[in-house]
Amino acid sequence: MNHRSLTPWLLVGPALIFLLLVFLYPVGKLLLSSFDVNGQFGLGNYAAFFGDRFNLEVLWRTVRIGLVVTAISAVICYPAAYAIQFVPPRYRGLITGLIIVPLMTSPVARTYSWLVLLGQTGLVNTALVKSGLTSEPARILYTDWAVYIGMAQLFIPLMLLTLISAMENLPRDVVAAARSLGATSLQSFTRVILPLTREGLVVGGTLVFTGCITAYVTPALLGGTRVQLLATLLYQKAGVTVDYASASVISVVMLLLTLLVAGVLRGRAQGRR
Repeated sequence: MNHRSLTPWLLVGPALIFLLLVFLYPVGKLLLSSFDVNGQFGLGNYAAFFGDRFNLEVLWRTVRIGLVVTAISAVICYPAAYAIQFVPPRYRGLITGLIIVPLMTSPVARTYSWLVLLGQTGLVNTALVKSGLTSEPARILYTDWAVYIGMAQLFIPLMLLTLISAMENLPRDVVAAARSLGATSLQSFTRVILPLTREGLVVGGTLVFTGCITAYVTPALLGGTRVQLLATLLYQKAGVTVDYASASVISVVMLLLTLLVAGVLRGRAQGRR
């Protein structure tokens, strides 16, 4: 092996070592610990997890919230990202900065702001009562709806940024050409815009869904003990009951959910090419 063939490996080597020690090794230890049943290798931990009805309810709620928030983010961000392409270039930097600002704010601060808005005496309930839509304040906090709202506000910027990046590579004349050939607005979106920007949707959808199923602060504050997700259940198992076997199983389930959704989105995107 000559010097030239060794050079790429010397350059890539530090990154590979870092990836091995910081990511692959801990994940491998996590996988092995999830199969450790009183010192024996087996599926007992997984059987106990999936055999508990409460755990299955938490799993389904986590998947449902992740999918719904991802869908809402895509529906909101697609027209917004498309409209931003027609903004004069001198203002795009300002708009991008405004989108990034929430990402620079602590999730704890953003979530506490929703506690103020959605509380019994918050702005939302005050507006509902004064408008006559309800006779008394509605219970919004510590429900699925509160978690939906908090998650959407938390992760919509990620979807929007990825779609803006994808839209920048979309030739403007293709939409005009489709309209000139008689395509409706819906047909232009489904047959032109969506196929050409699906990579951005795949990346954004993966980021949003992964963020939803792994977020802890938002469901813990807005959902409380009534709306348990996998992340909050993981904290209880590891930090409260010190049940590391169950915690490792939950971690593996969360990892597999992320890989599954990412694989499905990637497969559908490649299948439509």
